[in-house]
Amino acid sequence: MEKKLLLVIVVSLLLVNCANRGIGPQGGAVDSIPPVLIKSTAPDGTLNFTDNSITLYFDEYIQLLNPSENVLISPPQQRPPEIKAIGKRIQINFEEEMSDSTTYTIDFGSSIVDNNERNPLENFSTSFSTSNNIDSLEIYGQIINAEDLNYISGITIGIHNNLNDSAFEKLPFQRISRSDTYGEFAIRNIKPGTYRLYGLKDVSRDYVYQPGEGIAIYDSLITPYIHTTFETDTLWRDSIINDTTTIPIIDTLITSQYIYYEPSTILLKFFSENKKKNYFQRLKREHAHSFTLLFSAPQPQIPTVRPLFIDSLISTPDSVWRPFTEHSICQVNPTKDTITYWLKDSIEIKQDTLCFEMTYFKSDSLYNLVPQTDTLLAVYRAPRMSEKAKEAQARQRLADGLQLTVKNTLEIYDTLTINSQTPIASIIEDSIHLQMKVDTTWQTIPATFQYRDNTHLQLQMLCKLEPGNSYRLSLDSAAVTDIYQLSSMPDTYTFKVRSLEEYATLRVQLSPYHPRAMIQLLNEQDKPIKTLQAQEEGTVFQYLSPQSYYLRMFIDENRDGKWTTGDWLKHRQPEEVFYFSKRLTLRANWEFEETFDWVNIPLLEQKPTALRKDANSKK
Repeated sequence: MEKKLLLVIVVSLLLVNCANRGIGPQGGAVDSIPPVLIKSTAPDGTLNFTDNSITLYFDEYIQLLNPSENVLISPPQQRPPEIKAIGKRIQINFEEEMSDSTTYTIDFGSSIVDNNERNPLENFSTSFSTSNNIDSLEIYGQIINAEDLNYISGITIGIHNNLNDSAFEKLPFQRISRSDTYGEFAIRNIKPGTYRLYGLKDVSRDYVYQPGEGIAIYDSLITPYIHTTFETDTLWRDSIINDTTTIPIIDTLITSQYIYYEPSTILLKFFSENKKKNYFQRLKREHAHSFTLLFSAPQPQIPTVRPLFIDSLISTPDSVWRPFTEHSICQVNPTKDTITYWLKDSIEIKQDTLCFEMTYFKSDSLYNLVPQTDTLLAVYRAPRMSEKAKEAQARQRLADGLQLTVKNTLEIYDTLTINSQTPIASIIEDSIHLQMKVDTTWQTIPATFQYRDNTHLQLQMLCKLEPGNSYRLSLDSAAVTDIYQLSSMPDTYTFKVRSLEEYATLRVQLSPYHPRAMIQLLNEQDKPIKTLQAQEEGTVFQYLSPQSYYLRMFIDENRDGKWTTGDWLKHRQPEEVFYFSKRLTLRANWEFEETFDWVNIPLLEQKPTALRKDANSKK
């Protein structure tokens, strides 16, 4: 009994002791100090370096974030060194011999962090030389996306002292840096000389331009140098005049020397060439009566498609080689990279597998488009269901009829359009009635009909619609029939045309005017809504919804009406882009006028903060 009592007392004391651990001050201030380098086997600036490894010692346990991506060694090596964090140190083991008379820089960026709070050691780098002197010139700059002036991070910036253009395509950079989240970069430890400067989205990680990789080209040669200035600073002291008055007088003049590395304001404009690899991606057949071809880039012309065999029900040999385009409707999307074939031949529609040959254009290794012929299977997997369920589905489809849609609100510049999910085969014009509401009665108004394009998916009604009025569109039974003999059911659609008072107008005056300027109206996602040729008397954007907008301008050098990117082989920079520096908030039934000064405001200060982001961000 005494032993049990003693055990209870001991356990109770332990529980009280555990509970008391939460009483009183807990922990301390959150650590916000980054790791501190306390020793290195090759201190920064080491000369005549001959070792094959370097060890860096820090004052606390550390981590190294993605060293293969975040740590740069300049000049780049064919076999990158092994870099790893172990406890309070970083171990660097070189995998290849060092070049003679070369200064090396290892730039860790912000990849070194402490183990607990991950406080980064910002912009940490160290350098050493394999000779008895260390190269010390530096250049600084910024890289932005040419089309939208956004900062762009993660771009390799490199220099060549071989001034031939071929060096960019054949030789790795001699010294490199990488742009940060503000597009800023610094290349350090450069030898005296003259260089060409490039930016490269180095997908291949070989520090050499490969066709299709995004680039930036600095047009001028650069010659790094040190600019030294002497500036005089004044130290003041108080001189006492009386008990209540003091006056400052000069105590000492100090002359200080300041060293600046130049050039320090380089601006690179990054662009992607129109060299997207064009290839066939896949075929999909979600419905028995159609299939879709998807390509990685716009096709210059519609592919040639012909069946290789058709069910034996077709007895005429000629029909076996009849191109699909002769008995189907081909629908091409606006970007010309998605092509849908609507089959009209009932025999083809009934086949669950269509085998055919397709000839299209594919990019070769030099990005030239060459004809390519593939054999494809268009397979339709019908949902599994009983015959009874299939019959019920067919009856329901007939009962629902052809599904048509009409917008319930039309902009003043819209055309009244009847949209169909499948191509329209015929209409009965007398069965389609358009009426306008006048006071409380509906009055019939005349209209003519035409298809928007050869796909017959949209039927346009050409008629005079008055701003601010209400309308009613009535369809009798079977007014519209598609190519699969499915007819529309009786239906009525009501819609309204927006009134003039619901719109805003914007007049933009360029200062100074440029005859090749194109002005773009942007939404709040930085996407163009309208693009107009600049007019000397002012460019007018009419019928705008009352909301917030931004403005962008580009110089249309080739006069094709759209922004044109750069081209490495043609030594062509992308067309210049400028931003209006403010957001425009338009109100209904108001006309606004703005002066777009694209010259006097520095380029990097033009883009509104609300639109600015990292162009390499995936968000």
